[in-house]
Amino acid sequence: MAVYTYFGGMDGLWKALRQEGFTRLAARLAAVKMSADPVRDLAALGAAYLANALENPDLYRVMFDAGFDLEDTGAADETLDRLVRAIDRAKTNSRFRNEVDPPELATQSWAIGHGLASLVATGPLPHQALAHGVPMLTALFTSAGDEPDRCRQSVERGWGRILPRHARFS
Repeated sequence: MAVYTYFGGMDGLWKALRQEGFTRLAARLAAVKMSADPVRDLAALGAAYLANALENPDLYRVMFDAGFDLEDTGAADETLDRLVRAIDRAKTNSRFRNEVDPPELATQSWAIGHGLASLVATGPLPHQALAHGVPMLTALFTSAGDEPDRCRQSVERGWGRILPRHARFS
């Protein structure tokens, strides 16, 4: 009865759960301290995304059930917008080429994180597979114009600050 009283039924409950997932993710990303290195920050945002999924695997699954609307799409939009702003900073700091499209690169970066999160938090891969994020993000950001060695160092610093020790790269 409580589900109907507070949420108007199961659809309302699912909608509220999706919203809660994106609200928590937005808060987790907002807690990532920005540095002078925007590429490190992009990797740290990706690591925060993954850590959030690993800590809340059931909520993570619900977040991406597109069969239900969100109460406020702004929370979901804010998660991608944080990546877009970091990419803009990387362009401003000459780490990425000027012709790089920030929303496109943000989407590609998110796809890497989402794929790893899905395969580890809700799928068949062990946590050690999260280490693959470093070479994948390094390749993506290098293709956007960053210098390979500098890029890898930045990604390692950002990735390693948030993920559990057993999920770090070697």
